[in-house]
Amino acid sequence: MIQTTSTLYEKLYRSIATIDSSQSSQLVSVTTEIEEVKPLAFYQAGNTFKGERFYWSSADRSFTLVGIGEACKIESNEEGFQLTQKQWGELLNHAEIDNVTNASGTGPVAFGGFAFDPYKQASATWSDFPNSSTVVPRFLLTKSGTKYFITINALLSPEDSTDLYYQELVNQCTTLLEKEFEQSSEPQLIQQEEVAPEEWKRIVRETTEEIKAGKLGKVVLAREMIATFSSDIYIASLLNTLQEQQHQSYVFAYERGDSCFVGATPERLVKLEERELLSTCLAGTIARGETVEEDRYLGNQLLQDNKNLQEHEFVVNMIKAAVETCCHDVDVPDHPVLYPLRNLQHLYTPVRGKLYNGYTILDIVKQLHPTPALGGYPIKESIEFIREKEPFHRGWYASPIGWFDARDNGEFAVAIRSALITHNQAVLFSGCGIVEDSHPEAEYEETAIKFLPMLHALGGSQ
Repeated sequence: MIQTTSTLYEKLYRSIATIDSSQSSQLVSVTTEIEEVKPLAFYQAGNTFKGERFYWSSADRSFTLVGIGEACKIESNEEGFQLTQKQWGELLNHAEIDNVTNASGTGPVAFGGFAFDPYKQASATWSDFPNSSTVVPRFLLTKSGTKYFITINALLSPEDSTDLYYQELVNQCTTLLEKEFEQSSEPQLIQQEEVAPEEWKRIVRETTEEIKAGKLGKVVLAREMIATFSSDIYIASLLNTLQEQQHQSYVFAYERGDSCFVGATPERLVKLEERELLSTCLAGTIARGETVEEDRYLGNQLLQDNKNLQEHEFVVNMIKAAVETCCHDVDVPDHPVLYPLRNLQHLYTPVRGKLYNGYTILDIVKQLHPTPALGGYPIKESIEFIREKEPFHRGWYASPIGWFDARDNGEFAVAIRSALITHNQAVLFSGCGIVEDSHPEAEYEETAIKFLPMLHALGGSQ
């Protein structure tokens, strides 16, 4: 049943009044179903919380989360998986939750991500982002199919003035729900620079020699592009453009401080709903054709290309092994199929299973990250090679980003086809898998193609 916001506020007031005075702090979370609210309008209306917003839209656009403000956060400059799980459990143990819906992604929901390599020396580029960061938003809009839900989360201490806190929450929530989305004009691209492309090609050649010597099986190497614009980039408008242009991709944004990590990634890491697990093997890439015939020809080439098939098999074997440590009834198809996007097509294999009791989605994320599609194989050796040779800090690029709720549902994607936005500058990232017969110029061209989704959305060209 759809309820009015006045009902939501009544539930909030009652929940605040019941907090346990013996607790140093306690999460209060209330949820209700509401009439349709445009997710991007909700995000844009939260501009006064800039630096404390997130956005997540599923690849089929049937599910969207928008978080505004921070009720609480869990952050660390260590690896972060265990700390996040521990503090999340402690938070829920004492929480006052009023959520009668059965919808995933409602009630207390945590959103965040983890650095690709927490042991790489920090860089100024990613100074706003710790190695792990997870936020429970103050206000959460959930779109699930044709239904819409609003959740208010508040972390209260006994000494807080509950009446003042309640009124502030009501006023802020009302403002967020009343705004309409306005597409802003795009700033003009004034400079576009690829960072050290010749050095990157040299590293590719060095990598193939290491692989031929039997020291490595595969290494994923990434590179950067820096785009500068005439004025600040409007994140809500960029998200709108990405959703229009990049079908079959997750669209995400996570703001910390003055920066926003944003992207449109086709690659699911893991989805968990009612203990049913789905992971995605997405490795092996070729361009789309300009005609149906050319597109079909390129797709067939990809399905028969030994280099791409080898790269894909590395990923499938690793993900299958990782999933089997936490799941039973694991199912993996024998052969990949094509996964077409606007600019690219990939080899795709799904992996399904049923999660054992006692495990959570964060256990799976820790097992799966980094996959050979983003790191290489063997895992330990390839990550050490990337740490030493790659001439920049990936930060959260190629890392898990996503959400989980109090019912152990959640979903994480791999943060590729992405950029770090800071005011009027965007740092774009692109990578590809290097194996024994890789050629530097061909790999360079593949990474150039992978820059295109984000570059086009920003208004640039390649």
